[in-house]
Amino acid sequence: MAERLEYGARLADARHESFLRYAHFRWLKVALIASAAAAATFMLLVARTGYDLSHTGSTWFGYTTGTIGALLMLWLTALGIRKRAITRGSWSLKAWVSAHVYLGLALTVVVTLHTGFQFGWNVHTLAYVLMLAVIVTGIFGVFAYAHLPRWLSDNRAQMTQEQMIETIRVLDARLHEAALPLDPAYAELVRLSLQHTVIDGGTFQRLTGYYRGCGTLRAMERLERLRKDSPLRADPSQRTTPDHVLSLLNQKRAALELMRRHIRIRSLLELWLFVHVPLTFAVLAAVTAHIVSVFFYW
Repeated sequence: MAERLEYGARLADARHESFLRYAHFRWLKVALIASAAAAATFMLLVARTGYDLSHTGSTWFGYTTGTIGALLMLWLTALGIRKRAITRGSWSLKAWVSAHVYLGLALTVVVTLHTGFQFGWNVHTLAYVLMLAVIVTGIFGVFAYAHLPRWLSDNRAQMTQEQMIETIRVLDARLHEAALPLDPAYAELVRLSLQHTVIDGGTFQRLTGYYRGCGTLRAMERLERLRKDSPLRADPSQRTTPDHVLSLLNQKRAALELMRRHIRIRSLLELWLFVHVPLTFAVLAAVTAHIVSVFFYW
């Protein structure tokens, strides 16, 4: 019984363990050891050649690190395929993502040493720069996947996206009903909120959450001014008043903010994929050109 409880506790800890901390930072240790070994070997080679870096890439060290770097890039791109397979243990998706992150960072050391710090306006440097761009966007992706899903969950307040949209629809229906007995000037403000409120908007709006022309916000501002400048002329037999409409608009504004924050977080995740994935294919193409030029034109 005790063994089962201990196994269950270990299993629960594994499920809640971040991919960055997988197996007590196993892949971070592997990446650090590999980077240190490459750096030490590079220093020994450079010292033996009189600190001449001009031909580092054409030495056995250059070919070895270049081959390791190219193979590692191919393996890193396989993560998208790996996500579609379900396995457990040492090659679980969490383990694979952890290795992807730390070995991807180690790639900066391996490939930089492979270049021998020789850069110029050529396809070789282009491949290197694109690789760094992929790694930088990958660092943002690590942050995104480590924090944004939790922010997404916290923001939803235990509601699904469909439920948030339905809340806005219900408030629109209540606003439409509340506007019927009101003075035309007040009813026009409700129409402004119903017909000119944008939930998602363009790319800039989705990423920043800035909706300057939102019909609901404009309706609330004008309603406040109208209440100060004009007397109330609602049907006294009805319970609907401008104050009630303003309350509904405030509820709708809060619902819109919740929905737009949800859209913004999701858009940040999508933006990362739209940048990271094309850059990955670009660096593979550049590395292919680099290899072809080295073996056939040098």
